[in-house]
Amino acid sequence: MWIDSHCHLDAPEFDADRSEVVARARAAGVTQIVIPSVGAFDFEAARSLAHEHGFAYALGIHPLYVMRASEADLQTLAGLLEQHREDPRLVAIGEIGLDFFVPGLDAARQEFFYMEQLKLARRFGLPVILHVRKSADQLLRGLRRVEVAGGIAHAFNGSRQQAEAFVAMGFKLGFGGTLTYERSLQIRRLAAELPESALVLETDAPDIPPHWLYATAAEREAGRTQGRNEPAELPRIAASLAALRGWTLAQAAAITGANARAALPRLAHV
Repeated sequence: MWIDSHCHLDAPEFDADRSEVVARARAAGVTQIVIPSVGAFDFEAARSLAHEHGFAYALGIHPLYVMRASEADLQTLAGLLEQHREDPRLVAIGEIGLDFFVPGLDAARQEFFYMEQLKLARRFGLPVILHVRKSADQLLRGLRRVEVAGGIAHAFNGSRQQAEAFVAMGFKLGFGGTLTYERSLQIRRLAAELPESALVLETDAPDIPPHWLYATAAEREAGRTQGRNEPAELPRIAASLAALRGWTLAQAAAITGANARAALPRLAHV
């Protein structure tokens, strides 16, 4: 019923109870999960988890991990894309992109890995899953230089103009837990006003918790534990989108599911 288009199921936060996390997701109606890798160290984990649980995966080097990556990792990525090019569960190259929010990152090194992975996406005819954090314009510039088969701009938090530019290039925009915060005015406005064909749902679990799992710094200091996000939260997150759009939950599931399959066409075959 639901597709979680971005969940780091291989993250260590799930090591203690991963099978239970999957069971809760299925019980909540989440029938498909896309597991993006973040570096060469977890390429195999993402792939094996997807096959073990009947999910989908993406292979890529995340901008926050390029400082520990090497050009040999790009060669490894290319080799795996060739080896598994007929695997229907391999749905995209990702998570790739640029992050100009976190201080201390090498912008030129990020740009190099981003552009090289766009070239791989074009070579293998795969869409991309983009990390967009204060980098929308630079990402768009790269996409104009190296055209790819669309994909998803994950956790989108840019302007209306930037959103429309991604959509014009064949991308869908990922919305998740941030939708549930009433103060997320720009994100909620985009979710309400963009064409319905532009929207996909995601959790980014274990990150980006919805408001009912979030603990402020003061609450954490007082002893409240920050809740861990997981794919079973997706239907409740979707209720925020449905309320903004005037949809039923069934409509939200059908529309966002169709959009995810349009963005990542191999999802239709897994």
